[in-house]
Amino acid sequence: MADIDFIKSRLTSHPDFPKKGIVFLDIFPILRDPLAFETLITHLVHHITSTTIPKSPTGKIDVVVGLDARGFLLGPIIALRLGAAFAPVRKKGKLPGQCVSATYEKEYGADSFEMQSDSIKPGQTVIVVDDLIATGGSARAAGQLISDLGGITIEYLFIIELLFLKAASTLDAPIYSVVQSDD
Repeated sequence: MADIDFIKSRLTSHPDFPKKGIVFLDIFPILRDPLAFETLITHLVHHITSTTIPKSPTGKIDVVVGLDARGFLLGPIIALRLGAAFAPVRKKGKLPGQCVSATYEKEYGADSFEMQSDSIKPGQTVIVVDDLIATGGSARAAGQLISDLGGITIEYLFIIELLFLKAASTLDAPIYSVVQSDD
């Protein structure tokens, strides 16, 4: 697992950001290092092709959903490598056309995500990509949007998982995280 250690070594910790008591793990140093970024994408694609796709009822992934905003950095590249479509999930009011909406709870209130109604066709297999899973609210909202459009979520993928918040148990499909943190 040298690739995971390499990816983890590129994360930067920022204590007390965005507020006191939180240790923020910054993924942007990975994106500034082409070798680290390629290692991350290759690691995720290898996981998807060797573990996720064999569990898919269709033997493929039809759509990669990226969550606003860091999922947009990973999702299109992964979709391209898989020969899949990419669909963004954005904050309410940011996407044109007809959209479906889901509300989720955050640490300090509620927020809403939207997806364009024609992003996923009934029966399509979907994976969700984002940088971090903490409480799981945004991932659950994305899963609800996928379900509302008739898609089948196969897996949620994250760079970082905050294990102590136990969000994985609240989702409708398994998760895969490259780096797990108990902080």
